[in-house]
Amino acid sequence: MSEFDFATTLAQAKFPNPIFTASGCAANGRELSAFFRLNEIGAVVTKSVMSQPRSGRATPRMAETPSGMLNAIGLQGPGIEPFLKEDLPWLLANGARTVVSIAGESVEEFSSLARKVRSAPGVSAIEVNISCPNVENRGLVFACDRSSAREVIEAVKRSVGNTIPIIAKLSPDVTDIVSIAEEVVQAGADGLAMINTLLGMVIDTETMRPKLANKTGGLSGPAIRPVAVRAIYQVHRALPNVPIVGMGGVITGNDAFELVLAGASAISVGTASFHDPSAPVRIKRELEELLVARGFKKFSEAVGFAHRGEA
Repeated sequence: MSEFDFATTLAQAKFPNPIFTASGCAANGRELSAFFRLNEIGAVVTKSVMSQPRSGRATPRMAETPSGMLNAIGLQGPGIEPFLKEDLPWLLANGARTVVSIAGESVEEFSSLARKVRSAPGVSAIEVNISCPNVENRGLVFACDRSSAREVIEAVKRSVGNTIPIIAKLSPDVTDIVSIAEEVVQAGADGLAMINTLLGMVIDTETMRPKLANKTGGLSGPAIRPVAVRAIYQVHRALPNVPIVGMGGVITGNDAFELVLAGASAISVGTASFHDPSAPVRIKRELEELLVARGFKKFSEAVGFAHRGEA
């Protein structure tokens, strides 16, 4: 196994292996650090941080579904200043390579957050979570509109220039995800994270009311993996030179392998960590064993392999 080259690259950022956490599923790393050393995985992707502290949405805000779960947490968090003062230094002290996820309700908030993260030490990349409602445009989700998505990425690019890779996180709740991907890449994104959760809803047939206080929530888990495979495949085919951090229902190394074959240069593990906190390192081991068994000498050879022979 030692001869296998497991490294991956996202723009100018290099990682020793392609297994990341998924934003929002591992807080900011402290909980998972009780189960494995954070430097064993490629990177910790932080919970999306906003300018001000947020208490999140009312409870109940999580519900199980067949082969998945719904959540409507509402980006609960301490805000950017405590994050930069406490969480980021802790991650660095514990050897984690860190991708900081930012979220905003306006273009200016994204821009301001990006400026603050840019000047912080030890950040490998910025994930721009544009799957947030734009309060300046009647709550329209940034990632569901080409012009809104472009505005955010252009603003972030102006704030950070070429000092740090920008990864745009895309929503699957669109008719044509390729067109959104092309738009944000033209605006300055160096990579893409996909897919975010699918909007879903569960009704309790006993109470005959929605299970979530917010009524709707984000669907994650194995149920959405085929959607992730399709989206990654389509975007990689259209933009083969743009690195993709693939996610969506990855429970095993074989699941990760499927996303890699579709075109993912890295894999984020999310919902699996709720029932198996050591899932990222287990999936890393399983994926490496699978790649070696298939005859690959390095990870990069497998990225997008399902597209071979296409015109």
